[in-house]
Amino acid sequence: MANHLSWKPTISMFHLRERARFINAIRHFLTERGVLEVETPSMSLATVTDVHLQTFKSQFFGPDFASGRDVYLMTSPEFHMKRLLAAGSGSIFQLCKAFRNEESGRHHNPEFTLLEWYRVGFDHHQLMDEMDDLLQGILVCPPAQRITYQQVFAEHVGVCPLSGEMEELRMKAQHFGFADIAEHEQDRDTLLQLLFSMVVEPAIGQTAPVFVYDFPASQAALARVSADDLRVAERFEVYFKGIELANGFHELDDPHEQLRRFEADNEQRLQMGLAPQPIDYHLIQALEAGLPHCAGVALGVDRLVMLALRQSHIQDVIAFPFPNA
Repeated sequence: MANHLSWKPTISMFHLRERARFINAIRHFLTERGVLEVETPSMSLATVTDVHLQTFKSQFFGPDFASGRDVYLMTSPEFHMKRLLAAGSGSIFQLCKAFRNEESGRHHNPEFTLLEWYRVGFDHHQLMDEMDDLLQGILVCPPAQRITYQQVFAEHVGVCPLSGEMEELRMKAQHFGFADIAEHEQDRDTLLQLLFSMVVEPAIGQTAPVFVYDFPASQAALARVSADDLRVAERFEVYFKGIELANGFHELDDPHEQLRRFEADNEQRLQMGLAPQPIDYHLIQALEAGLPHCAGVALGVDRLVMLALRQSHIQDVIAFPFPNA
């Protein structure tokens, strides 16, 4: 056995107790507002098609699957929770483990705790109001600021993300020191994400959380496209002190559009040399049955606790991070 490995948790006992207090406070905040706590599977026969998310894959052997069936650890409980919403659950939340086969580092652990909640009858602005209340309660911080993606991008990068030409985006990437990445990049959203994550994110939300909303429609994921401006999606993200905390949507309820997006993701995966992912047709059927008008958000609990306890590394707020698991 390697001598440098330790059986001990990386979290202090004080922080362990504080973490429990914050999680209890989250539960109290939502249950007081009539939001029902639910549990859904951590493992599924389908998974996300998003080209930026990599899943953990295993196999199940058992009755009816003697030769094995691929199964996936969930990157988020979103698809299952929407099936509950379509079945009439009303507003719901879940505190659960989620799994993403990505990097492990200061703000990332492949297994992490996620808070996801959906408010029936809300749009994304009403959900931002509620989330602002939660953040002020947990982080004891000032009220959040709000700015559109278009405004904050133009302010810090110097080009409009909705109308700027690819060559303008490449020139800006070169200006900020990313010429080697930008030179051969053909995907507009990859350039936008590069500039946003490397230039915009570090510059915003330092004194108070900031909600960035109305993302480009090409980055809609599972959000509605705005009826007022077809160039943007009714999606928001939350940033505070250099950390991305949450991602929320005014939820798409059109099954045909959702299926089209899943299929487009898989086409892009093939073009990128990635394996296509099995589409979750249970979700499509739920949308066909009728998803109530709602907004939803997923918040990284470990990162929230990091901010609340003023810690700089995720290992200081979870018991056994990878590779000590």
